[in-house]
Amino acid sequence: MGNVLIIGAGGVGCVVAHKCAQVPEVYETITLASRTVSKCEAIAASIKERTDRTIDTAAVDADNVVETVALIKKVNPDLVINVALPYQDLSIMDACLETGVDYLDTANYEPPTEAKFEYKWQWAYQDKFKDAGVMALLGSGFDPGVTNVFCAYAQKELFDEIHYIDILDCNAGDHGHPFATNFNPEINIREITQKGKYWENGEWIEIEPMSQTWDFDYPGVGVKKSFLLYHEEEESLVKNIKGLKRIRFWMTFGEAYLTHLRVLQNVGMTRIDPVDYEGHPVIPIQFLKKLLPDPASLAKGYTGKTSIGCLIEGVKDGKTKKCFIYNICDHAECNKEVGAQAVSYTTGVPAMIGGMMILNKTWKQAGVYNMEQFDPTPFMDKLNLHGLPWHINWL
Repeated sequence: MGNVLIIGAGGVGCVVAHKCAQVPEVYETITLASRTVSKCEAIAASIKERTDRTIDTAAVDADNVVETVALIKKVNPDLVINVALPYQDLSIMDACLETGVDYLDTANYEPPTEAKFEYKWQWAYQDKFKDAGVMALLGSGFDPGVTNVFCAYAQKELFDEIHYIDILDCNAGDHGHPFATNFNPEINIREITQKGKYWENGEWIEIEPMSQTWDFDYPGVGVKKSFLLYHEEEESLVKNIKGLKRIRFWMTFGEAYLTHLRVLQNVGMTRIDPVDYEGHPVIPIQFLKKLLPDPASLAKGYTGKTSIGCLIEGVKDGKTKKCFIYNICDHAECNKEVGAQAVSYTTGVPAMIGGMMILNKTWKQAGVYNMEQFDPTPFMDKLNLHGLPWHINWL
C-alpha cells in the first residue's frame, strides 16, 4: 500500500488523481495539492462520486521549496507525482531531496525565460538522488513516457538493432472552440513556436519552426498532415537505444489552429519576454493564457480520437523490419470515465502507472532515470489494464 502526494490540479492532475483512486491496492492514501484548492476540491468531489473514495486536498505553491517541504513532511508520502508546470520541476525535486521522497514527473524542466527542452538540469541531480537513496523518474506521460517504453519494448522484444524511430502524435478530436490548446497554453505554444530539431548520424539538425511536414496515415484516424517538432524524449532515447541512426518527432495541427497561431505570433501575443503596459510589465503569452479556454474544461462535448505511436525500423534475424506501435484513445470515453479529454488522459494514466512501478518496487533504483532505462514489459502490461491498450502493425 502506498501514500502519494500529487502536485497539480489541471487536466492531467485530474486524471492522475482519478486513476490512482481506481487502484486502492497500490494507492491507499491520496493527497492532491495545488495553488488553487478549489480545483483540488472539485476533483475530490468527482472522485467521491465515481469511486466512493475520499482523497485529501491541500494548498501549495510549488515554486516555494520551503512550503513544498512542509507539505511533504505533513503528508509523509512514499511518492510525489509532479503534474504542475515544467518550470517547477527543480523546486519539487529539491523538496523531494530534502525530505527523502521518491519523485515522478511527466515533462522535463524548462526555464521560464527561454523556450528550451533539455534534460541537463534534471540529469545534473543524478549524484544527489543516488547519494540520498531517492529515485526520480522523468517523463512518465505519453510523449515523453509511453513512447519511450514503446521504444524500449521494441529494443527488447522486436528487433536485434533499431536504426530509425519516428514518434507520431495525432489529435483528430474536435473540442468546438475556435482556438484552444489541449494542455497548458503557455507550454503548448512555446513548444511549437521554437525551432524544430531532430537527430541523425550522430548530430542534431535544426530547422525552422513547422517547416517540415509528413502526410502520415494514423490508425483509427486516417491521413493527417504532421509537422516536425523537437521533443524531449528524443534526447534520452538517443542515449539509450543502441544502433540508432535517426530519430524524429511529429505532431498534427488543424488549419484553424495554425491560422490562429500565425496571427497571434504576428501581433506579438506569443512572446515570452515582458512588455511594458501602462507602467506594468506584462508577458504576452501569459496574458493570452488567461483568455484561452482552460484545457481541463474542454472534455465536455469533445469528440474524436487521438492516435499516438512509434514507427520503428531496424533489423531482426538479419532482415530489415518496420512496425508501428501505437494507442488510440477516444475523447468522449475519457470524459465518461474520469471527466477529462484524451490528451490529459493519455498523459495522466502513464503517470499513475509509473508511480505504481515505483511503489511496488518493479522499477526501483536510487538516482535520476528516464522511462526506457527500465524493463518495459510490466509497464506495457499495465497500459492494457488501465485504459491505454496498445497495438502493433507490421509494415
